[in-house]
Order: sequence, then C-alpha cells, then structure tokens
Amino acid sequence: MENIQFKPYAFKQLDTEKLYQILQIRNAVFVVEQECAYQDLDDKDKEAFHILGYKQNKLIAYARIFPAGIYFKEAAIGRVLVIKEERGNAYGHLFMQFCIDWMAKHWNTKTICIAAQFYLQAFYEQHGFEVEGAPFMEDGIPHIHMMRSGE
Repeated sequence: MENIQFKPYAFKQLDTEKLYQILQIRNAVFVVEQECAYQDLDDKDKEAFHILGYKQNKLIAYARIFPAGIYFKEAAIGRVLVIKEERGNAYGHLFMQFCIDWMAKHWNTKTICIAAQFYLQAFYEQHGFEVEGAPFMEDGIPHIHMMRSGE
C-alpha cells in the first residue's frame, strides 16, 4: 500500500486551491457518482475541520469533522469519502482511524456521531460505531444514525 498523508485544516486555513479540490471531489462522489442532487454547501463547512488525505500530492480522501454541539450534540464526522479510483486499498479504514484519533487527541472526545449512508453500516461498525434508531432518507439516499462511545 502506498503512503497516504492526512492533513487537518480549519476552514480559515484552506486556501482557494484546497477548497476547490475539496468541492471537486465531494461533487464527483456525492453528486455525480451517487446521482444525488443536493445542497452540498450548507454553511457547516465554516465550522468544521477538514481532513484531507493525499497520495502523491493528489487529494484522494476527505471528511469534515465537528466538535460537540455544532452538528450534533456529540462530536461528528461527515462527508467521508475516498475517490472511486482508490477504493479497495484500505485507505478508508486508515482515514477513519486518523479522524477518530485526531478528535480524541485535540478535542478530548471519544464519543462521535455520524449519519452514515446505510450501505456503509458494516464499514463504520468496524470502527466501533453502533446503530442508533431506524434508517431514514436524506437527500434521496438511505442513512442511519450511528454512535461511537469509544469505551
């Protein structure tokens, strides 16, 4: 497996090039690939930390994370993606573990909430997330609330 580097940024630390790359891959995965027209720019980006995953200086993975009280009552992870060409290389697992560890170290939190796409339930369960509640539709895609207590 090739080396992947993860870099966290507060919104104000993102230059226009990084922001463009983020919007480009979010659009490629969530709008084009998943054929889902939705309002991606929701003003939550301004309050999030953005975790960028680079392989050979190319952005291949992304997530935005939130401290407790901004997106959910608990800390949260959202917009998680690995570009299509790089799936199957375990980067998603490395990336998720980086996000969890970063949140524990910098925000002293182990409790994390996500609204996961339903088909990824087993992936998140491998990282300690448990289902909370029934599936629901968001932007035409089945989702499920999941919580990680970290204990």
